[in-house]
Amino acid sequence: MSAQKIVTPTAESLATAARAAKTRGLPPVDQWDPPFCGDLDMRIARDGTWFYLGTPIGRPELVRLFSTILRKDGEDYFLVTPVEKVGITVDDAPFVAVDFEAEGDGLRFVTNVGDHAVAGPDHPIEVIRDAETGEPSPYILIRRNLWALIDRKSFYRLVEIGETADHEGEEWFGLRSSGAFFPIIPAAELPG
Repeated sequence: MSAQKIVTPTAESLATAARAAKTRGLPPVDQWDPPFCGDLDMRIARDGTWFYLGTPIGRPELVRLFSTILRKDGEDYFLVTPVEKVGITVDDAPFVAVDFEAEGDGLRFVTNVGDHAVAGPDHPIEVIRDAETGEPSPYILIRRNLWALIDRKSFYRLVEIGETADHEGEEWFGLRSSGAFFPIIPAAELPG
């Protein structure tokens, strides 16, 4: 009986497996259940930069490829192929919404990896305020419980088109998109 050699995944082996599994659209990573192969020294910084072995990944097409096999289970992030699952580190959200435009009655966002999502019931916007500083961090759900931090310039543009409305019995300042209202801050806290 021979011992089976365990191969440690690398960015290259994951990219090869992801390319092999690629179909039209996003791979069905939520349906794959490969064995956990350990953690990979890969990190997504808060600004959306992907790092491998401490060095930024400079090829946008490679970052996009990795983003298609990203999955969140509980609080942990993984790159998943049909044959392997490796843990990676995400500093905040895995994506950054870098722009938006009005589309009909919706707001269509684009991320740093080329995903598009129209804010609405399936793609809510949430604003989390830092408990100490009160600084807002706005997010939009992109896909499969993966969120994008809305970049500062886009958030400022969103605030310019915001409105005050009743939300759960209180007046809130927020945004409308695709028939949904997304509260940002209680109207009573707006500067005079």
